[in-house]
Amino acid sequence: MERQASLVAKWLQVGFIHGVMNTDNMALCGETIDYGPCAFMDGYDPATVFSSIDRNGRYAYGNQPHSAQWNLARFAETLLPLLHADQEKAIQLANEAIASFPEVFRRYRVSGMRAKLGLFTEESDDIALMEDLLSCMQQNHADYTNTLRDLGSETRAAEPLVQDAAFTEWYRRWQHRLARQPQSAEESRTLMRDHNPAVIPRNHRVEEALEAAVERGDFTVMTRLLDVLSQPYADRPEHDGYHLPPEPSDRCYQTFCGT
Repeated sequence: MERQASLVAKWLQVGFIHGVMNTDNMALCGETIDYGPCAFMDGYDPATVFSSIDRNGRYAYGNQPHSAQWNLARFAETLLPLLHADQEKAIQLANEAIASFPEVFRRYRVSGMRAKLGLFTEESDDIALMEDLLSCMQQNHADYTNTLRDLGSETRAAEPLVQDAAFTEWYRRWQHRLARQPQSAEESRTLMRDHNPAVIPRNHRVEEALEAAVERGDFTVMTRLLDVLSQPYADRPEHDGYHLPPEPSDRCYQTFCGT
């Protein structure tokens, strides 16, 4: 459970959507398999779904923690004979463990988001600070990756949030929060750069590489993409353009099992 909570929290931190979180795609070692319909989110929205078969959003970005807990519950059912000789006691033990998953996940999630916001210390209002930022991003259709990366930059603005009054107020609160910790502004920016990727495998870039390889036998597009993604947290000249979100015409994106 600890391993799965940590894994899914890391997915959310980088905007990753597995797409098919069936019970057979989770492993005891804390890894997962079957990446056919996976994809990375552009504009922040917890309801984001890419898989063509997920018509009801069962495995949407924001539902992944719930899916992990449900899968763990099914696994716990198979372990009941091993947990205790008395079935009622075994069920009690299993329920207690599964019921603790949200708190375990929250711990990993909040820890990851603190790092993404340059926070070294812990305060009781940190969760509200994180949730309010995500709310601003959702309302403004802000790019998840670029917004968080831009917050850690001295020069780039978090577009289109700079025009939003709610974000301006959030930014003021965040700056006050940063000022209350002993670490310097540069230390916070370094922490943010280490936890907010500059580039992700954008869906339209992946499709571009696949099309070049399949349709034209040209693997250079794939090679360039893999080179960029080999250092996702670095700002390199070669990254130019790879951080850009898709054009509106490329945003109606679907993924498929078996691809």
